[in-house]
Amino acid sequence: MCELFGLSARRPLPASDTPLGAFRPRGGLLADNPDGWGVAWRQDDRFRLAKEPLPGYSSALFANLAETLISDLIVAHVRKARFPPINTLNNTHPFLRECCGRAWVFAHNGLVPDIVTMEQANQARICLPAGETDSEFAFCHLLSHLARQFHDPAADWLAMLGRISELIALGGKFNFLMSDGEYLIAYGHDRLHYLETLGGPLAVALVATEPLSAAGGWTPFAPGELRIYRSGALVAGMPTRPPAR
Repeated sequence: MCELFGLSARRPLPASDTPLGAFRPRGGLLADNPDGWGVAWRQDDRFRLAKEPLPGYSSALFANLAETLISDLIVAHVRKARFPPINTLNNTHPFLRECCGRAWVFAHNGLVPDIVTMEQANQARICLPAGETDSEFAFCHLLSHLARQFHDPAADWLAMLGRISELIALGGKFNFLMSDGEYLIAYGHDRLHYLETLGGPLAVALVATEPLSAAGGWTPFAPGELRIYRSGALVAGMPTRPPAR
């Protein structure tokens, strides 16, 4: 079932110095995710996006990016096609949309088929999916809620994002990475890990579905945990599930 990789850093890093190269074989060689790959990265203050509906491990383009890309913000995905079981370019993550005066990217691991009906009934829809995946419907659903509160200084958009994420997760499994070009937003419903190097010019935060190195230090997200990074540092976090009694 699809896998995610995200990076937030204090300064741009060569991809060859990051685990992006270790993530690439998860696309059909070391894991059963052969149905597409994608990488979104910040460059010159805007998102660049490359993706193919092909196995990531054998993609020459992915291999080149894993060696030559330089960025301080990355969202990457390898896909196992389930909803729908069709690997097309429009169904390949990450997805890119404009909202609230900026570009957002989104990639999802899990299965939340109920979100399709939920978003179709949403009276405040702001985007229509280009593909058929439950993931893209979930992305549009999140953006519709963000659009209502993002520029309201009195609104707690983090708390709102956590509430809507957990509501979507109730219909299945919902782990995702999302970014507006400044923040890396990571939601771990049931399967996500982070690795942080704190402080100084080398501050780096990594997020991945499965640990991408044997060196240790990776920490699993608490179930339903939301973590937000900026320039390699954790700037906000919250649980979305009430503590067990």
